[in-house]
Amino acid sequence: MSGILVLHAGLDDGSMWRKPAELLAARYPVEVPVRLQYRPDRRAAATIEDEVAETLAAAERMGGQVLLVGHSSGGVVALEALRAGPFAGAVLYEPPVITGTTLGGDTTRRAQAAMARGKTAKAMRIFFTEVIKIPGWQASMGALAVALVPKLRALAPRQLDDLAAIDALGNRLGDYANIQAPVVLLGGDQSPAHLGERMDALERVLPHSTRVVMRGQGHTANHRAPDELARIILEHADRVLV
Repeated sequence: MSGILVLHAGLDDGSMWRKPAELLAARYPVEVPVRLQYRPDRRAAATIEDEVAETLAAAERMGGQVLLVGHSSGGVVALEALRAGPFAGAVLYEPPVITGTTLGGDTTRRAQAAMARGKTAKAMRIFFTEVIKIPGWQASMGALAVALVPKLRALAPRQLDDLAAIDALGNRLGDYANIQAPVVLLGGDQSPAHLGERMDALERVLPHSTRVVMRGQGHTANHRAPDELARIILEHADRVLV
């Protein structure tokens, strides 16, 4: 049976997709597995290749045609999975693809060094301000929340591993030109500008892409606008899943 496979964003274990997944499940079977990078039993940091292998295995277990949904770093994994296996299509919600030579670079190393010293709030402030590029006051509040909430604090080192894995992958825009599946490139008009620029780059190379912008939304519509997000995904699912 056809279904929808969701690859969640960083600093998450899939739970932030609970509400959209419930809405999607009214029409299609839905799977939101904990990504390998964020599993509590994971040992060494996962590479993107490791995560692609897990994604292909999950799709095979689902059987039938699969629509792949990738959010943020999950969208980078989804792009690589689209190159590696047959998917009916994809919805990619602001994947931070590398458009130059790196995503984090020295920032990744400084954040990881702070994390290794037990400075979770400092590490995440570096990440939020220099990679996500949100205002300093928002970065400080977000970093403090991550440091104080046990679940988020446990996920924080995995977020930096996620960033390092994307850095290691490098600029793959030329390879994405070979993706033949129909792709919806989904973004919000309130997201940091660099995410829109990365979507612009993807739109130029993907041969079968459609751009959709959610008005008044940013990078967390799965939490703030689950109904709108589910509607967009279902519209694409109805087009590509038979």
